[in-house]
Amino acid sequence: MPQPLGFAVSGGPNASEVVRLARLAEDLGYTSAWVAEGHGGDQFAVLGAVATATERLQLGTAITSVFVRTAPTIAMAAATVDQLSGGRFILGVGSSHKVQVEPEHGVAYSKPITRVRDTVSICRALLRDGRVSYRGETVEIENFDLWFQPLRAEIPIYAAGLFPKMVQATGEIADGIILTRSSLTTPKTIRQQLIDGAKGVGRDGSQIKITSLLPTAVADTRAEALDRCRPGLAMYAGFFPRYNKLMASYGFEDECARIAEAWARGDQKTAIAAVSDAMVDATSVAGTPEECREKLQAYREAGLDEPIISPFARGPGSAAIFEQAIRACAPR
Repeated sequence: MPQPLGFAVSGGPNASEVVRLARLAEDLGYTSAWVAEGHGGDQFAVLGAVATATERLQLGTAITSVFVRTAPTIAMAAATVDQLSGGRFILGVGSSHKVQVEPEHGVAYSKPITRVRDTVSICRALLRDGRVSYRGETVEIENFDLWFQPLRAEIPIYAAGLFPKMVQATGEIADGIILTRSSLTTPKTIRQQLIDGAKGVGRDGSQIKITSLLPTAVADTRAEALDRCRPGLAMYAGFFPRYNKLMASYGFEDECARIAEAWARGDQKTAIAAVSDAMVDATSVAGTPEECREKLQAYREAGLDEPIISPFARGPGSAAIFEQAIRACAPR
């Protein structure tokens, strides 16, 4: 039985290329494939195609935003991919970010944790009962009923979280958590927060799965791999205040401040140059194939139930970069 290992796509490869990469990953012993949305294509459509082309991989959204799709739409999409995959689907949900939701989708962003709670409640009820009426703090559904029978009445739901309030909420409502840019100290802290949240509602937080998207770059030398990680890290720390805060909390306050300042004035080159080797190493899987496999094992030993490699590539040739990482990091 291979050690749990997933791969995630957040843009770069097109839908057909993602299907090919998923088949390769399954052949190499990966246990899961995850697709983001953002600007990378319709995640449920891509996962539906992957579902019909694979047999064993678990398939998940990492994540679907609770602001840009309605809760019944999310539940129907989840049930659809679950049926196509024969019950291999995991619904990963999250609040996304205000800097994306409002300017990019024209949707008001408020009370993100409550919105996640309401969405999860609606999805669970609709999948279980085939219909739902719901009056929550952020979402109200007068009545919605399914005109088909889901394969499973209960689909695993994972929630994205970074900071204590959302992590503890995940402990109350979800089957797993999707982290991102974790350090080796993250899983232990997250586990205790999950336990604390779960205890309040009579759940066992030790049974909640901890996964993390891990930015990954493989190269002939560690130095080259570190350089490949810098643009993605600079973008996350520069554009997303929440990720800037997260990485600053790892001890990189100065780097994060310089990145944010440079990004705000449109100087991406300076922002990238401000990303230190230590910052990449603390939050990524970067190096030669052997070094990357060793780092993934270190994350497992630190408490991650399933590491998820997440290469960053855009434009022509991006599928080849993903393939290189998938082959190099494959379970041995």
